[in-house]
Amino acid sequence: MRVEFYKLETKGRVLSGWDATRNKRTRVPGTVMVAGKSLPHDLAQYVIEASAGYHNGFWDLVAQGATFKSTGRRRTKPGRAVIAAHRRELAGAEKLAGLHLAQWRARRASPVTDDLDRALAQWNDLLLRHRLLFTWPSPHGSIVEGEDFDCEAGQAHA
Repeated sequence: MRVEFYKLETKGRVLSGWDATRNKRTRVPGTVMVAGKSLPHDLAQYVIEASAGYHNGFWDLVAQGATFKSTGRRRTKPGRAVIAAHRRELAGAEKLAGLHLAQWRARRASPVTDDLDRALAQWNDLLLRHRLLFTWPSPHGSIVEGEDFDCEAGQAHA
């Protein structure tokens, strides 16, 4: 699964968003939220789950075909079944993220915190016309050129 994180700017605010592509053709539209001054929540969650090798967390379930309400895709019976079969692991992924984010903020070094540092540096370097691209389950992304998105007009520009 390919996951792209990006920045948007609207009304003087920077927003973060993501989109995923499963099986080279199934697009999973992600959420858009205020970016803040650190790593966006979804990007941090991605890096932590990938770096820790966590199975059946949010990102692994998206890769398996889960259809979450937050993704903007129609919920399907098979997509709901994936979530139902792994509710405990899904909840555990949030706890895992909280633990690693606390270690990262306290500057306790680990392979996960090193990956969070790298992702933060890439996020800070990310321009509006670029994307931070990951291939699940790798915790290492790369910045690639993408499209600018005009949040006011609601359309992408090449």
